[in-house]
Amino acid sequence: MRLRSILLLMVIHIMFAQVAAAGQAKQPAVRVAIKAGRLLDVRTGQYASNVVLVIADERIVSVGSAAPRDVPLIDLSNVTVLPGLIDAHNHVLGNPKDWSPTAGLRMSSPQAALWGVRNLQIWLEHGFTALREAGESDLAYGQLALRDSIKKGLIRGPRMVCSGNFVSVTGGHGDADVLAPDQALEQRPNLSDTVDQVSVAVRRDIKYGADWIKLMATGGVMDPLSDYSTQELSEEQMARAVEVAHRAGKRVMAHAEGTEGIKAAVRAGVDSIEHGTVLDDEGAELMARKGTWLVPTLNAFQRGAEVAASLGADPASVAKGKAILPLQQAAFQRALKHDVKIAYGVDDDPDYVSKEFSALVRGGMTPLAAIQAATVNAAELIGMSKDIGTIETGKFADIVAVAGDPLTDIGAIEKVVFVMKGGEVVKNDLARTHQGSRPE
Repeated sequence: MRLRSILLLMVIHIMFAQVAAAGQAKQPAVRVAIKAGRLLDVRTGQYASNVVLVIADERIVSVGSAAPRDVPLIDLSNVTVLPGLIDAHNHVLGNPKDWSPTAGLRMSSPQAALWGVRNLQIWLEHGFTALREAGESDLAYGQLALRDSIKKGLIRGPRMVCSGNFVSVTGGHGDADVLAPDQALEQRPNLSDTVDQVSVAVRRDIKYGADWIKLMATGGVMDPLSDYSTQELSEEQMARAVEVAHRAGKRVMAHAEGTEGIKAAVRAGVDSIEHGTVLDDEGAELMARKGTWLVPTLNAFQRGAEVAASLGADPASVAKGKAILPLQQAAFQRALKHDVKIAYGVDDDPDYVSKEFSALVRGGMTPLAAIQAATVNAAELIGMSKDIGTIETGKFADIVAVAGDPLTDIGAIEKVVFVMKGGEVVKNDLARTHQGSRPE
């Protein structure tokens, strides 16, 4: 009996000790401070001067005017500081300079993933610390392996949310088999010609870890088979995809260029329209009313019309690219007129990832709105607003600095001199880190 009482007292003592320890808030060890000479509030477009950001355990722990003593200080006094940028539409696998229709068939999945590792470094170099991967033809889901490897610290790259394979119809935009009928590949699991087949394709993507489902609502440009003005997946098929994905807590994006396919995808309940190149007023009003996002990828079409042939694109793709380009500006103006929510996406070689800013401004957005598309807007679209998109206490220390003032010259945002992701400096062309210094 006495022994039982002693044991009981020991257990109670341990429990109280654990409660007391839990009640003591763990203080993160400060690793570095940043002095921002000009810090852009991307929500308001206002600059704050000589702000000190204190960073610990990957996150911003304070935004003020004084740095702790004996903490390394990164001096960004003479540049513009803003949140890490977000590309909400791109593809990471393979060689981005090979636009031939058989490029994916001539490269193994491991080789495509190795290209992906290389490509992801370019996004970081340009200040893009987060990325929404917009789907791949790779049946081994190399993009998901890259996403997970970044999370585990095996490779360096932007934060990623990923689509799986392209849910498409046989012969549609997203059918990777461009071979002659007597050389045809085995039917791939992403091709869905009925409503029930869509359910299976979506569930397969979810099974293997996709964050987003990518639907091909219409034909596209960069394939020799489809017609961009033609709706491919039916509205019923897309509605089923949305139902299955949303029930699993996933979101749905739709490649949609042609007018009727855009509207069908919006009515079906997709979360975002990619491209929207032939958007009409009815479609724009519908998107605004339902809160559907648009990721317009303007520069991809503009640059593509100039370089597609030299990069090996099929003549049919080259012709389609030149035919659709004159329709782009009017469609984008309709989206702006109806206040459609817009996020930044490139859909191009990461060497050109920053060119979309100028394209958006040429299209009618203000420089601030273009920057918001790649920060607060894109963060909301990809479901990461609580962690990224602005520079605030508690958010990840994803921080970029550029030379010049991007609010007066949007081209300045291409002059990235400093990149930090999660408190780790991945680029510092200024090389002005002072140990133990304090701001003046």
